[in-house]
Amino acid sequence: MILVTGASGYIGSNLVRRLVERGQPVRALVRNPDKADARLAAIRDRIELVQGDVTRPETLRPALDGVSAVVHLVAIAMEKGRATYEAINTQGTINMVDAARAAGVRRFINMSQNGADSRLPYPFLRSKGRAQDYVAASGLDWTAFRPSVVWGPQDEFANVQARLIKLVPLIFPIVGDGQARFQPVYVGDLVEAVALALDDDATIGRELEIGGPEVLTYEEIVRRVLQALGARRLTVKVPIPLLRPAVALLGLLPNPPVTPSLLDLLKIDNVVEHNALVEHFGITLRPFTPENLGYMRRFTALGSLRRFLGQPTADEVEEPL
Repeated sequence: MILVTGASGYIGSNLVRRLVERGQPVRALVRNPDKADARLAAIRDRIELVQGDVTRPETLRPALDGVSAVVHLVAIAMEKGRATYEAINTQGTINMVDAARAAGVRRFINMSQNGADSRLPYPFLRSKGRAQDYVAASGLDWTAFRPSVVWGPQDEFANVQARLIKLVPLIFPIVGDGQARFQPVYVGDLVEAVALALDDDATIGRELEIGGPEVLTYEEIVRRVLQALGARRLTVKVPIPLLRPAVALLGLLPNPPVTPSLLDLLKIDNVVEHNALVEHFGITLRPFTPENLGYMRRFTALGSLRRFLGQPTADEVEEPL
């Protein structure tokens, strides 16, 4: 039995579907069963769903009975109230590692982040780095994945650009000089590697860099999203300091498209030197191209507004591509 934490999240729901396709028994740990029922409806009768919260260690031990491996995916990119980087990304991972050790579960796969480092001044990357430090010192048979930005239906990066374009009719701001570099990786390629790693002892004790087939600047990403939408906008580069007041106001939304801490991450490149998807797993990568972003055409201005307001929207693609 494989326990997947954060199973109703973006990467989690795709991984659970892939594991089921491979005939693997899956126990999905979720905080919100209703959300999980909706997102995993197509395979709901083929998985075991359990409720738990990584910030409440007492809820984790029962979920580990009979489990042979844990894939830990729970993390947040934006802080909100008590859901802080420290509470979720760092301490949540610590709690999950401790629960796995107490239950005698040896295999532990951790979804870290490209650039994560406990010594960095950036809160998000620091929290993920501290979490991975604990995993690496746990004595478990661990593997860590360090992906660049992950794209596909329901992603929280490229799709945010598409939704903002839907809401801005004439001029679209390019953050800073637009030259921050990314290596977008398709969610299907990432979860395929995670599924393969579960039975691959050669990945034990390794932090695997994960990226897509191309290195793209932020400006190139925006232009490809514009092409995918069939939209035309005048793009204007805006210095980050001038954007901070607007970003601070957006942070008041229930589901803001960007926060000041994420804005700071544009100061550093998000690319990988050794791409394990190719070098270790031999996966043929899906490129971030307008042809592969066609699902974005379903996005509407109203749906995008509802999304940022934290309301249900009917314009998302729930199925993996």
